[in-house]
Amino acid sequence: MGNHHHGHDSTHRGPLAAALAITVAVFVLQVIGAALTGSLALLFDSAHVFTDAAGLCLALAAATLALRPATARRTWGFRRAEVVAAMAQAGLLLAVGLYVLIEGVRRLIEPTPVAGPELIVFGVIGLAGNIAALAVLARHRSANFNLRAAFLEVLNDALGSVAVIIAAVVITLTGWVRADAVVALLIGALIVPRTLRLLRQTVSVLLESTPAGIDPDAVRSHISNLAFVTDVHDLHITQIATGLPVLTAHVVVEDECYTSGNAHKVLDQLQVCVGQHFDLSIEHSTFQIEPASHRLHEEGLAH
Repeated sequence: MGNHHHGHDSTHRGPLAAALAITVAVFVLQVIGAALTGSLALLFDSAHVFTDAAGLCLALAAATLALRPATARRTWGFRRAEVVAAMAQAGLLLAVGLYVLIEGVRRLIEPTPVAGPELIVFGVIGLAGNIAALAVLARHRSANFNLRAAFLEVLNDALGSVAVIIAAVVITLTGWVRADAVVALLIGALIVPRTLRLLRQTVSVLLESTPAGIDPDAVRSHISNLAFVTDVHDLHITQIATGLPVLTAHVVVEDECYTSGNAHKVLDQLQVCVGQHFDLSIEHSTFQIEPASHRLHEEGLAH
């Protein structure tokens, strides 16, 4: 038994594409700015902007690839590409994050000259780009998961740009160049935990762990309480991609369920059960309905 719903809402690719173009422009300008000013905070913020651009690119790619039909070789199409790419993205940002944290501590001990006035200019450019991207995404941010995530990423970027500007103003007014390292460490403290969380979530999906928000014991208990059901075994709940949980299970029913013609009613009950009664609706489910007497046959095969 299964429901098969592969369509993705791709009507909001315009705002995503516009936000991506702005974000890439900000990234290029900030990398140039980091090279010219010697600012570690700006370098870290540009790395953050890069991962957000990659995230927006993934959102666009997901909206496009999800429209491609499944094939005999790729029965889920390209749905899991999002997870693999997100894991690579998290790994890259984690490497940059660790480098900046180590370098930030070194610069606190041995300050490096930073061009304050120029840093203000590039900080303001970054903030202006973030605000433009936010304006493009704001109206659509509730449309789907991708857009909500993209909006939050760009908002996070804007906060990073504000921090860079504050550091630049402090350096310009007081000459205290350690402000750059302090801000870099603060941005790192905000970003690294989020990166680790993303890495953990993607690895969890690739290891086929039970998705967050679903309790297998609660699912088992709910199915066991349905009419005619006597047992549930080989229950597996995994996740293909964001918002795409998959469930398979062997459901043992009373022998008379088959003779009375109620097997199809059990299937209907199971479909409603996993599709509506839990926080995360499971649209892709496969059940093997077995009469109680089949258990003896299975045990015989096992020997």
